[in-house]
Amino acid sequence: MTAAEQPRSGFDLGKLLAERASERYDLHSRYLNHQLPRMLHTIGFDKVYERAEGAYFWDDEGQDYLDMLAGFGVMGLGRHHPVVRKALHDVLDADLADLTRFDCQPLPGLLAERLLAHAPHLDRVFFGNSGTEAVETALKFARYATRKPRVLYCAHAFHGLTTGSLSVNGEDGFRKGFAPLLPDTAIAMGDLTALERELARGDVAAFVVEPIQGKGVHEAPPGFLRAAQELLHRHKALLIADEVQTGLGRTGDFFAYSHEEGVEPDLVCVAKSLSGGYVPVGATLGKDWIFKKVYASMDRVLVHSASFGSNAQAMAAGLAVLAVMEDEGIVANARRTGDLLRERLTALVDRYELLHDIRGRGLMIGIEFGRPSSLGLRSRWAMLQAARKGLFAQMVVVPLLQRHRILTQVSGDHLEVIKLIPPLIIGEREVDRFVEAFTAVMDDAHGGGGLMWEFGRTLVKQAVANR
Repeated sequence: MTAAEQPRSGFDLGKLLAERASERYDLHSRYLNHQLPRMLHTIGFDKVYERAEGAYFWDDEGQDYLDMLAGFGVMGLGRHHPVVRKALHDVLDADLADLTRFDCQPLPGLLAERLLAHAPHLDRVFFGNSGTEAVETALKFARYATRKPRVLYCAHAFHGLTTGSLSVNGEDGFRKGFAPLLPDTAIAMGDLTALERELARGDVAAFVVEPIQGKGVHEAPPGFLRAAQELLHRHKALLIADEVQTGLGRTGDFFAYSHEEGVEPDLVCVAKSLSGGYVPVGATLGKDWIFKKVYASMDRVLVHSASFGSNAQAMAAGLAVLAVMEDEGIVANARRTGDLLRERLTALVDRYELLHDIRGRGLMIGIEFGRPSSLGLRSRWAMLQAARKGLFAQMVVVPLLQRHRILTQVSGDHLEVIKLIPPLIIGEREVDRFVEAFTAVMDDAHGGGGLMWEFGRTLVKQAVANR
């Protein structure tokens, strides 16, 4: 770029951040979701993070924090992976004629080709911008291809928050006040009798399911997905696998559904990690006949599209992510490190009466707490449960951050479960750090007093005030 071509705008991002970054919480309170800063202040999560790399943040005092949340699964490769960064610099420097809408750029085709190599029974891809959009696409395609209106989903499922995906959301708290939604029906995870009963009505287009539910970290029972697939196909309905969180290596397999032999979903939804943590991207993978029904003629060429879908930056990020996953053995690392972390945590279950279960697969792990047996702890537990279920798990999350500088979060509202979904690049060092910190927090919780239970009383007061 010559001197004459240099930007003439006075915009300076570095200067703007230097001048206004200290206002971050006030700006959110004033212009965005005002409850977010309020919540962060209440639980002591109102940190000021200055930079991040890999599986770590650093605050304004230079202290490091271990990230065991990965931006709710978005940061599968951690933050600022050099290969993904370079790919984005390269695509910006290439000055591509992006999003003309009336040409066919190579990057979307190349990314689709790489994705489909991991699901050889599928044939085509639609690129959107998020996980909920990937689910919306699958719902639309399934209903159009089958000419049936109803979609089944599992109780406690989470598939997104836009209207279509909200219709298959199993949490009433998210659905309340947004009716009417699509004609959909919930069944219990693993309940083949209920699935067959609903299919017998003849109006079911598809069954959408997370192979491992994010809310609570509950895995589909062995054989359920395969049996469900057989029932669905017998009734000319489709199986949709929501791999937005479980996909791209999270569970120690590239796709979580492949853990069960013979499962070949008709549509697969992915997002989150595919972005590399930089550019929003969602993808819906599907069978050729489904796509050909939706796009049945030239006058239907834009019947389903996305303004920013297939943009060059997102496609470059996705290609870089898949290359890194292969070159650095990310899926195998998730399996190996996840096994180690679950093994270390499981060994603590018999040691702590408040700790009831460790479950999950790969680096998607649920830590569940439950009613203790000893009288002293039981009374404190009852106090928390009477105020609001889920407060004990929040009591654990807070000292993990405040005292041990480890970021985690509860697995869902009203659940005594912490979900660990760290970057897939973590190793034994991070496992050691988390287990040591978690053990210290459990020791404090079982000690009968201390700051942790003081904080519990604060949470109780807050919960009661919000009723």
